[in-house]
Amino acid sequence: MKKLSYTLLLASGLVFGQFFERPEHFTKQDTLKGSNTKFRNFWDVKKYELSVEPNFEQKSIKGTNKISFEIIKDITNPIFQIDLQQPMKADKIEGSFPISNYKQDGDFIFITTKKSFKKGEKYTIDVTYSGNPVIAKNAPWDGGWVFTKDENGNPWMSVADEGIGASIWLPTKDIWSDEPDNGMVMKIITPKDLVGVGNGRLIDQKTEGDKTTYTWEVKNPINAYSIIPNIGKYVNFKDTYKGEKGTLDLDYWVLGYNLDKAKKQFQQVKPMLSAFEYWFGPYPFYEDSYKLVDSPYLGMEHQSNVAYGNKYMNGYLGTDFSGTGVGLKWDYIIVHESGHEWFANSITAKDQADMWIHESFTMYSEVLFVENYMDKKSADIYAIGLRKKIANDVPIIGKYGVRNEGSGDMYPKGASMIHTIRQIINNDEKFRQILRGLNKDFYHQTVTTEQIENYISSKSGIDFSSVFNQYLRTIKIPTLEYSQKGNELKFRYTDVVKNLKLPIIIDGEQTITPTENWQTVQLKKSTPIEFNKNYYINYKKVQ
Repeated sequence: MKKLSYTLLLASGLVFGQFFERPEHFTKQDTLKGSNTKFRNFWDVKKYELSVEPNFEQKSIKGTNKISFEIIKDITNPIFQIDLQQPMKADKIEGSFPISNYKQDGDFIFITTKKSFKKGEKYTIDVTYSGNPVIAKNAPWDGGWVFTKDENGNPWMSVADEGIGASIWLPTKDIWSDEPDNGMVMKIITPKDLVGVGNGRLIDQKTEGDKTTYTWEVKNPINAYSIIPNIGKYVNFKDTYKGEKGTLDLDYWVLGYNLDKAKKQFQQVKPMLSAFEYWFGPYPFYEDSYKLVDSPYLGMEHQSNVAYGNKYMNGYLGTDFSGTGVGLKWDYIIVHESGHEWFANSITAKDQADMWIHESFTMYSEVLFVENYMDKKSADIYAIGLRKKIANDVPIIGKYGVRNEGSGDMYPKGASMIHTIRQIINNDEKFRQILRGLNKDFYHQTVTTEQIENYISSKSGIDFSSVFNQYLRTIKIPTLEYSQKGNELKFRYTDVVKNLKLPIIIDGEQTITPTENWQTVQLKKSTPIEFNKNYYINYKKVQ
């Protein structure tokens, strides 16, 4: 969720996830954070085994992370980069191989070795860490830990770190393109009167003295920013969903005083899962369950651990992002953040510059949910209403290799682009199979924009390259200029990339293929032309 303008965010009250200013220039630090550098490109993370113990009074945390990895190319005397952002500190580092030295330099730990490593060899690095992590000023818009209290005065703690990175508290290889293939185990250590909720399944709970350790296991690959501990006075209730891969366990962790409200509001989960499995295929993490957790901020798509803070209201904190009224019929956070389980958590962009893959498809998942939950007319109304939030400030794709995101238009404009592509395909079953194909063929993978573009063009049999260039890489919206005399229609495109191929259906039956040159066609009737508003293009009548 990203950069809409401050004005737009404040006006709409909308939160899409992390939000921070786009830097005017990039530094070596940005490259170290955002690129697959020589300190990263020779090893592949296989598993994280971590512990975290927050201290509410001191607003501090301490813990460990055992990083298991495999060498992916022969290399001699390499330097490993582990990410851990200031003011967090590495207290001790040990390896299953000889470590010559290590030093923490700014937001990075560099581990030097005197050894030849061979492709296929497997090792571990153990990091013990502690400190006072960055505190979020306004989570989840800006990243950081949240130390607050619930309505009964009990400690309530969590973290949001999508934009800034999980390394604000956890020593990791903090780059989107390398997820731990074999998942993770997380131990959350809490005072014995509180509960620690993490990703995946609770596999152990042990109380010793005045502390309880909750151990959670994730069997699937997981993006680092999804690794989230939640600590509070939680109670639990469960349900199941009969889905495409069998029985999916539904696990709900809420503050005790929210239990009755949650049992009512979370009834929307099954219709949501039904809609998304229809359009996208099976929920991607049956092994790890589906979970909603009361959060001290609005919401985030943490894998199998979705943060929920929408105050048990429909809409977006009781408002409708589309401005049409359609969005008041369902809970925005349940639908949007759960849609990310398919696009962001299963299919993950390799680079934050391609974050539109997460947000465009997930915002369009809202449209598809409405279509199943309500009807297609309501879905079209909602899709068109989303365009009011488009700023067209900068392109949707950001700068590569520096942890830079493009415009927050990746939400409504990206969804409008997908809705337009759907109109061009003009076959909803083919469109659905493309979405399901994406989730099958890129299941649990990290991907690039080019892979997604090429897949949609290939499977549809239509070259969408110019359409992607138009909407992802420029801020121009195609304008169809036209004039009509009787049953004669003249038309052309302006504000388009060169050779834009975006045919449109007019009057519900006749297809035209505008270019930048004037064309004339004969209409089947002389009544004023009716254009399909589902295409994200402007229509301009000229003399």
